[in-house]
Amino acid sequence: MSVTRRLNVLLRKIQETVTVSDRHVLAVARQPSTDLAEPSEPRVVTDIPGPKSKQLIQELDQIQNVGAVHFFCDYDSSHGNYLADVDGNVLLDLFTQISSVPLGYNHPALINAVSKPENMSTFVNRPALAVYPPADWVSRLQNALVSVCPPGMTNVQTMACGTCSVEHGLKAIFIKYMSDQRGGKAPDKEALESCLVNKAPGSPPLSILSFNGSFHGRTMGALACSHSKWIHKLDFPVPDWPLVRFPNLKYPLEEYVAENRAEENKILEEVEDKIEEYNKKGQPVAGIVVEPVQCEGGDVFATGEFFQGLRDITNKRGLGYLMDEVQTGCGATGKFWAHEHFNLTDSPDIVTFSKKMLTGGFYKKESFKPKEGFRIFNTWVGDPSKIALLEEVVKVIKEENLLHSMKVTGDYLLSGLKLMQAKYPEILSKSRGLGTLCAIDCNNTATRDKVMANLRKKGIHTGACGETSLRFRTTLLFQNKHVDVFMERFDDVLSELSK
Repeated sequence: MSVTRRLNVLLRKIQETVTVSDRHVLAVARQPSTDLAEPSEPRVVTDIPGPKSKQLIQELDQIQNVGAVHFFCDYDSSHGNYLADVDGNVLLDLFTQISSVPLGYNHPALINAVSKPENMSTFVNRPALAVYPPADWVSRLQNALVSVCPPGMTNVQTMACGTCSVEHGLKAIFIKYMSDQRGGKAPDKEALESCLVNKAPGSPPLSILSFNGSFHGRTMGALACSHSKWIHKLDFPVPDWPLVRFPNLKYPLEEYVAENRAEENKILEEVEDKIEEYNKKGQPVAGIVVEPVQCEGGDVFATGEFFQGLRDITNKRGLGYLMDEVQTGCGATGKFWAHEHFNLTDSPDIVTFSKKMLTGGFYKKESFKPKEGFRIFNTWVGDPSKIALLEEVVKVIKEENLLHSMKVTGDYLLSGLKLMQAKYPEILSKSRGLGTLCAIDCNNTATRDKVMANLRKKGIHTGACGETSLRFRTTLLFQNKHVDVFMERFDDVLSELSK
């Protein structure tokens, strides 16, 4: 069978997984944003990085470390789901600035927001928001952030990035825990004085429980809860906080329900044991931090029952429960917040966000709001210009029904990955996903890296995570036609590798 015919058969199988009603809703919902001036397919005219990128990398190397730079981009020429580089290459972007581009490149709604005269002072001035907020700050928060609060939450605190969102979310947990320990009373003089020299009781030896493979950020508290790569932690004196392994589920999930439930129950028992261990050795556990999907650690999934089990443990023991949605929030999973898939009987206490939300911050239950000013604080605590952009993002998500679109397109993408896995079982395994937040494993790291390199040569930009996983982090305007473009080239790459 020819490559073209084989591809047509593959795409027809994928398309059969999308219902007629879903196709109709998708077509209607997407119409306003299909006017984006994006190309119909990738274009590769040089190696990547090309000569201009290589020259710029050499120049940048005289100023800072360039070990993480892939290539230089031409953002003026990037549109929709396509990212252009300075050498004239145009790539279908399935990684989107490490999962941080919500509506694609140069979306007209965002360009319009920047151009509005009434927004000019918002972009020119950056106030110290916790002390001198602008007059429209409350209404902007309501339009952009309060309107998409996770279930059970109404309080939100803006921050600048994902890491500082987690860092300050942990502080909110510590503040609440110690307030409970004091019975709600104000700290005494000894606590106020001892904290200034990093001593108890003002600086108590509290801890946060986290999971192997997790990633929560690069500041010291968040870093103590991160366990995915040595490059994040080497040489840094991070706190010795409790660590428990994350569930290692068997795939396909629907075929191993009993085994996976037993695995998760075992982990929940280990969580209880670890809390007891640290409590007994004088480092009380104040809370648990977890990702709905362990993204940096390899797109590792657990079931809703596991996350409900963690909620039950924290409620029983009076601990904080932080759900880190920095990478999973803002709709990519088909719901605005990934933890909404878990049907929790009680919402988390803290939900952090950033990336596609364009700003950082965290939602919190009322009881986790500090009583005093300056407890959760830095100079800017966010940026109103990013909230102005997020207002437009939220509006487009609602008007174009993008959450449903992400479910439909995600099902289409995952169906394609499963077919590829069935076709190339010697290379691929563990296709998985929620919405377009999908991943698939290669048989080893070298193969995964080769697949990514060869996809880039064909104009597809993807991302890696864990040891062997290929992860997909699309825009919210990613459509079935983009899946088709990817699948054609993915099939070609895998066919060449399997020869």
